[in-house]
Amino acid sequence: MYPSVAEAIALPVIRRAKPQVVAGSAGMQGRVRWVHVAEVADIAHLLRGGELVLTTGIALPDEAAALTRYVADLAAVRAAGLVIELVRRWSDGIPEALVAAADRYRLPLITLAEETRFVSVTEAVVALIVDAQLAELRAAEQVHETFTSLTVAGAEPAEVLREVARISGLPVVLETLGHEVLAYDAAGQNPTELLADWGQRSRSMAAPERTAYDEESGWLVTMVGAQGADWGRLVLLSPAPPPHRHVVVAERAASALAVHRLVARDRESLERQTHRMLLAQLLGQAVPPPDLAARAAALGVGLERRQLVGVAVRPATGTPRAPALAWQEVLRDLAEATALAARRVAVPALVGVVDDTSVRALLSLPAQAGVDAVLRRLAREVHRSAAGPVLVAVGTTVSHVAEVRRSLGEAAHVAGAALRSPGTQLYHKLDNVRLRGLLHLLREDERVRAFADRELGPLLARDANQRTRLVELLRCFCEQGGNKSAAAAAAHLSRTAYYQQLSRIAQVLGVSLEDPESMLSLYVALLVHELDEA
Repeated sequence: MYPSVAEAIALPVIRRAKPQVVAGSAGMQGRVRWVHVAEVADIAHLLRGGELVLTTGIALPDEAAALTRYVADLAAVRAAGLVIELVRRWSDGIPEALVAAADRYRLPLITLAEETRFVSVTEAVVALIVDAQLAELRAAEQVHETFTSLTVAGAEPAEVLREVARISGLPVVLETLGHEVLAYDAAGQNPTELLADWGQRSRSMAAPERTAYDEESGWLVTMVGAQGADWGRLVLLSPAPPPHRHVVVAERAASALAVHRLVARDRESLERQTHRMLLAQLLGQAVPPPDLAARAAALGVGLERRQLVGVAVRPATGTPRAPALAWQEVLRDLAEATALAARRVAVPALVGVVDDTSVRALLSLPAQAGVDAVLRRLAREVHRSAAGPVLVAVGTTVSHVAEVRRSLGEAAHVAGAALRSPGTQLYHKLDNVRLRGLLHLLREDERVRAFADRELGPLLARDANQRTRLVELLRCFCEQGGNKSAAAAAAHLSRTAYYQQLSRIAQVLGVSLEDPESMLSLYVALLVHELDEA
């Protein structure tokens, strides 16, 4: 908000006096809050800090110790600098003690070779200060308007951070209080370098106030959330001390993020959104983005030199005949329960809802971990944490990020196949679902669909036209392995009535139900048909 000492002495009124920086050049970027003319040595106790002191030196002491004390006192109250006109005293040069003290205390010492009207200097510097303050106020107003608009529009965290990076030109990161990265904008820099060892770096930076700048790390940090209920930190990576407008940007962005969380508390959590975006990229792109591993690592889920297992969790009752919003709420709750289960068994995992059928998770296990033992513990916790009965399905264990897509896809296929015959397993794998699993993997193949249509087409048409339930009765026959008595009981019909219906089925299809190959073909077709209904 205030001009620097360097900017102040660059004003025309001072340049005309031939200024020269003779000591304390290291402090030239210090900020000038005010200008004070003082011709006495004991002025320091009357200053408040940030003053550029103007003097002719006529009242300053001659002794080296006294001059050193004079500079030390100015430095102690954080004066911005000392300007001495040389016309009336010390025309032959500034005392060496004054120069040495100014260098020692990093207090800028500027001499003026020409007679100077101090009132003109005061007016010019104060005008510069006022202009800077007005510019900061205008910038703050623009920042306020920008983030108010984002808040009203319900902008997502990624949009808020994008605006922070645009205004400040600095990388910005939103993290949890556990130092996991929720969102970031690298402002054109390398994301991998930005997020490298993020958790370790972040833990070493403890902010003493709600908003604080740490010179050693170059981090401007502000808390996110309501005081007493904070849930995150916003970090701007600023190599140089940030101007006041950047502090305003950080605090307004933190407010916008806090409001977004309050408004969205009944929707998907911010953590789940972040995980979902990464999972969607893993599933949607054959070649994952180059920064994806770094982003996952910043969330505490390492993907390199680890055992990676895709998991799908879905309600055991299948997709209910309920409004889409109600079903999405069921899946969101299940995602939170799955994430909670992973935390309880200390398994790093990305967990999110990426489609309308199930919750997906990607487990990251140490290279030497026993996968089956971990999966058993996790599955028990998922069953315990979920609101109702669920299916847990897993894909093949892989070791490279490029293979994660296959493992996640297999988990979803296994979950869909297991839905019709859930059994009592803690979790399902491809070798558990056997023929159903194979058909589930092949269900998009048009040749498989065509086969099912050929086998069952006449029966489906008969049921649709005459409102019979021949397909259901055929399923009972196949599921009971051709045992007619058991099939009749499963269909809740007398044996006589059921045998008549079987004869009608054979007649409509033009096959013999006593032929094992015919029964097998029809059963496979029924399983394919069930997959389309699931």
